Amino acid sequence: MPQPQNQPVISSAPAHPPRIVVIGNGMVGHRLVEQMQSQANGAGLQITVICEESRLAYDRVHLSSHFDDPAPDLALATAEGYGESGVQVVYGKAEVVDTAQKTVQVNDQTITYDALVFATGSFPFVPPIPGKDAPGCFVYRTLDDLEQIRDAARGVKSGVVIGGGLLGLEAAGALQKLGLTTHVVEFAPQLMPAQLDPEGGQTLRRTIEDMGIGVHVGKSTSEVTLSDSGRVSGLAFADGSTLEADLVVFSAGIRPRDELARACGLALGERGGIVIDDTCRTSAPDVYAVGECALHDGRIYGLVAPGYGMAKVAAANILHGLGLHGLNLCDGPATFTGADLSTKLKLLGVEVGSFGDARGITEGCRTVSLSDNVRGTYSKLVLSADGLRVLGGLLVGDTARYNDLLDLALSGTPLTVPPETLIVPPLPGGAALPAPTNALICSCENVRADAVCAAIGDGARDIKALKSCTGAGTGCGGCVPSLHGLLQSELRRLGETVSNHLCEHFAYSRQELFDLIRVRGYRAWDEVLSAHGTGLGCEVCKPAVGSILSSLHGEYVLKPQHAPLQDTNDAFLANIQKNGTYSVMPRVPGGEITADGLIAIGEVARRYSLYCKITGGQRIDLLGAQRDDLPAIWAELIAAGFESGHAYGKSLRTIKSCVGSAWCRYGVQDSTTLAIRLELRYRGLRSPHKLKSGVSGCTRECAEARSKDFGIIATEAGWNLYVGGNGGVTPKHALLLAEGLDEPTLTRTVDRYLMFYIRTADRLQRTSAWLEGLEGGLEYLRGVIMDDSLGLCADLDAAMDQHALSYEDEWAAALADPATPARFRTFVNADTRDTGLQWVEERGQLRPAFAHEMTQGLTPLPMAGGDD
Repeated sequence: MPQPQNQPVISSAPAHPPRIVVIGNGMVGHRLVEQMQSQANGAGLQITVICEESRLAYDRVHLSSHFDDPAPDLALATAEGYGESGVQVVYGKAEVVDTAQKTVQVNDQTITYDALVFATGSFPFVPPIPGKDAPGCFVYRTLDDLEQIRDAARGVKSGVVIGGGLLGLEAAGALQKLGLTTHVVEFAPQLMPAQLDPEGGQTLRRTIEDMGIGVHVGKSTSEVTLSDSGRVSGLAFADGSTLEADLVVFSAGIRPRDELARACGLALGERGGIVIDDTCRTSAPDVYAVGECALHDGRIYGLVAPGYGMAKVAAANILHGLGLHGLNLCDGPATFTGADLSTKLKLLGVEVGSFGDARGITEGCRTVSLSDNVRGTYSKLVLSADGLRVLGGLLVGDTARYNDLLDLALSGTPLTVPPETLIVPPLPGGAALPAPTNALICSCENVRADAVCAAIGDGARDIKALKSCTGAGTGCGGCVPSLHGLLQSELRRLGETVSNHLCEHFAYSRQELFDLIRVRGYRAWDEVLSAHGTGLGCEVCKPAVGSILSSLHGEYVLKPQHAPLQDTNDAFLANIQKNGTYSVMPRVPGGEITADGLIAIGEVARRYSLYCKITGGQRIDLLGAQRDDLPAIWAELIAAGFESGHAYGKSLRTIKSCVGSAWCRYGVQDSTTLAIRLELRYRGLRSPHKLKSGVSGCTRECAEARSKDFGIIATEAGWNLYVGGNGGVTPKHALLLAEGLDEPTLTRTVDRYLMFYIRTADRLQRTSAWLEGLEGGLEYLRGVIMDDSLGLCADLDAAMDQHALSYEDEWAAALADPATPARFRTFVNADTRDTGLQWVEERGQLRPAFAHEMTQGLTPLPMAGGDD
């Protein structure tokens, strides 16, 4: 069998720009293109990307977030961006590769290359069982797959995922988001058998079952059973048992996409995969492979970080082989020698971490573990035979110490504390983990602290520059807060002034400016700017000051002295959407709504042809409203008893609730009533960032309170209060602040928590980041708002009471203002409406035409959004 070449061959410079063809445009293929452009240092390249999917590269790591509300933009590349950088995109499937003639056949086009890269990725493995191709069976791999699953989920009740690994649990979470009764079936005797040991798998199983997902392990599926109409009706197992289901998703592993490489004669592994050497070369001249299609040293890597490492190495060697510089290869070719398979994941909201020799296969190794069935966590460390070094470990349910423990494993630092103290939750004032001398900052790009500090020393002074210099923060993005903290501390170490000024017009932080406005009683922008600012202000300081004034005084945001300060959404009391229309979202406190209210919203939606969507916060979003229709729409809604839902503001959005003890047989407290009372108390409260809450009537947690800025869970002893949770790019579980509270004590505690956050947080800082950066953390916060350690509680109480008493519905105020009709005209010089909007009908509703185009593979222009 031919083997990959081991040394780079520098070709004579071609008369034309080097022609590089990349087959595949997944995350690794896209990173390869970026690496070649970056390393080429401006040298002309003719890069052609062959994209088989209808969409250009997108983030598969966060694929399940496609079912979030709102769904994030997962795109990594756009046709415009590729076009501007000279990358040609050919849509279609590469059919023939001729390595002798150096050509690729796609559609009716023959493309010639000087260097070719296979980045074809993998495909889902579907077990060869009867019924696997029946209507209602799907795989979970692409956005197109997810759209098919979404369509099929309408009108059915239950779904099952075959496969209890990483992707299988992601798929189960997606089915649950779609409202299906969900089950997971795994052939192994535990979940995540490739990553976890039996105890860790059992801990994960208990947690997932508590979420209402059925888990069936040790099950061999023998058949997909069908109804009389030929559609899926369930599964039959080898042990004779069955499981009813209307929809089946296969997520039982992946196989490398190597059929094209096989056809052109490249060396493959015994079980598939394109064989590559340490330089990412295949067995054919000038042909490379990267990502999940590549077999390196007998291993297929199914994670994105090793693929990114291959992309960097392949790009360097391609450019070097073409006579271009690329990386500095004076000491020989760039090499890929394998990758650390440590991972930290969040599956169905459950944190899971695996690092180093997690399964304890090192000869003579020892283990120490802790299974906490109260907190629902499991921690295990694998230690060297002498017990002095961490070799690996597992964390389920709590990965707060993941980075520190991973560093101990990678660095081999001898332990100076008993190993069990590394996994036991620390007591207040307890010793911290030994600090690694060169901490791992970004595991996706394997960037350590010294590389970041070196970049800062070379002149990088912001996060954007550090991302460009080091690559840190360009993967999953979870390390950006750590990156920012290191930047701040390193600048201080270098003796530079670290500015926390709001912007160039105010030499104060947001907190300092808040205190100045509060103490001196300013009520207008001109007063603040004249006393403490310079210039005319900007898009940063104006909305920030407007928010502070609103937090302190609660005045109508579109009063003449306040209106110029508002951003686009606040200026029109609605969220602007991608096609230039607006959303309308009336408040539905606690998710409770009457039949008459539903009818009124439906009548408005029908009259103005608005798209209806139930949000994640238990409200009804009406999308597609033209600006000049907003006053008329809100006049009808207010007449029906609704008020502004503040979905457009940096303020309280919703307080989600379950049905609680009024209806649920598990409920122990009336969660709906409490949610309504709190939402009405905090509605309109302007803050540094949006606020969301949830109230669950029992510990089954149907309102998902522990993912909210403040969450409340009922117990028989009273209410437990959690704070500092957030969704978004870096989700955070809320932390338990107090337990067993009666309702008055709970309310006062939340009052103080919110007011203290509003007074001390930075601009656009979520509660999770604020709490993490609060010196003293949760204990300090508890002291301030529960023990009154700073003597502020009376002031915080009075401030919240004043807010609740002074609340005024913004849309009611807008309709009472004679200037409102002119403000909401689409064109300032004409009474005509915008007639250029294009719509298509899908699933019985009108949607923007570009949304339909996006499902067909076209990329719309990015614009603002952001409903809850």
